[in-house]
Amino acid sequence: MRAEATRVREGEIAKPVREIAPLSLRVHELAVKCTRQVHDLPVSQYPAMKNRAENLAQLAGACAQISLAATLCNLAIHHRTEILQYEDADATPATSRDQLRRAGGEMKRAATTYRSVTRQLSHRLGSFAARAEDT
Repeated sequence: MRAEATRVREGEIAKPVREIAPLSLRVHELAVKCTRQVHDLPVSQYPAMKNRAENLAQLAGACAQISLAATLCNLAIHHRTEILQYEDADATPATSRDQLRRAGGEMKRAATTYRSVTRQLSHRLGSFAARAEDT
């Protein structure tokens, strides 16, 4: 019976890993993509643009928020599976859910920042007057 109980318990624990890990991987991939874009900006038209330092700082901040969200997803997995290591661990998914809720908040803030800055940059690149001001 003890072996069966262990098997059932491990099955319940594996479920959050199967559910959360794909999300965590996608968010990590997005963080890498965002960081690569910020890295590539200085070699594009970006260095000549007005307010480049502020925009770059905002984009770097959005990348950090996305990275934090990815880390929070991993923490959600950890908090949900630590019952396998510690008998006094929280057996409920409350801590894990809190980490995922926080990850969602970070992603929302990052998306807002990213949209705002990319809108500004697109406008500057698409506007003849703005481009003339940058040169």
